[in-house]
Amino acid sequence: MIVHRPAAERGVTRASWLDSRHSFSFNRYYDPKWMGFQTLRVINDDDVAPAGGFGTHPHQDMEIVTWVLNGVLKHRDSTGSAGEIRPGEAQRMSAGTGIFHSEFNGSTTEPVRLLQIWIEPAELGVAPGYEQKQFPEDARRNRLSVIASADGRDGSVTIGQDAAIYDSLLDAGAAVEHPLAAGRSAWVQVATGAVSVNGLTLEQGDGAALSDETAVRIVAQKPSEILLFDLK
Repeated sequence: MIVHRPAAERGVTRASWLDSRHSFSFNRYYDPKWMGFQTLRVINDDDVAPAGGFGTHPHQDMEIVTWVLNGVLKHRDSTGSAGEIRPGEAQRMSAGTGIFHSEFNGSTTEPVRLLQIWIEPAELGVAPGYEQKQFPEDARRNRLSVIASADGRDGSVTIGQDAAIYDSLLDAGAAVEHPLAAGRSAWVQVATGAVSVNGLTLEQGDGAALSDETAVRIVAQKPSEILLFDLK
């Protein structure tokens, strides 16, 4: 079964420095039909204006993965971690017992676009943590490259949940396939371009929830970037 989540139907938060689209209920946006999918709780598609950003704020008991699509995002948190996140780099922040962080566009002239992802942890009250790794473009070109997983396999960042996130940069006409074990589900998020997912056409910003499927087959209709979530 596939359920389409159209980009145009997502929640919206706008400010002078922010244009954010919410695949699931978030902040003041509430839709009881879209509270999350399995352990995937948030996908926010954020465009942050030059020099704009999120001031210091708290999180608790959530695995937070940030994936920058273009531009540079500056990060600082209460674990002492600080730095810049660029396209092809995954940042994982385990909020655990509590963490404070800030995120700002690292440019005064160019916007930054990012996907911020929240996954519910398997265990509450863990110590906060931070991790950031780079994933070369050629490793993601026309293949699914794992960027986050429970066991940190293939150099991915480690999340405290039985879930995995894959990224792929697809040329027009290229196809990738991911098997789904019994009892597993998948979410596909189209970051850029347009693809078909098990025959369903998805455009930029669209998502799709897949349940009771044996595999996820993605075919690019134009140059595209997608994220695939394998979820229990």
